Amino acid sequence: NDVSSRSHTIFTLVVAQKHPGQDAAQVVRGQLSLVDLAGSERLKKTEAEGQRLKEQQSINSSLSTLGKVVLALAEGEAGAHVPYRDSKLT
Repeated sequence: NDVSSRSHTIFTLVVAQKHPGQDAAQVVRGQLSLVDLAGSERLKKTEAEGQRLKEQQSINSSLSTLGKVVLALAEGEAGAHVPYRDSKLT
């Protein structure tokens, strides 16, 4: 969206390690992905109206739900509810 003030970033680091003297099939690989989603915006500050206001409200709600999903997964309690279906984003 060329008129949005929001931006997202995904940075992926791939590491491969081969122990000396071993064949190429013995490579250990790892991947770390860092994701920075655009944060929610204060609706009053943006002075959005109409359709843009509705979009911002929806995005803010989705980001809030995503945070709840990540928190529930990080806590890792067996059988705990993870609110995947609370938003289309998740």
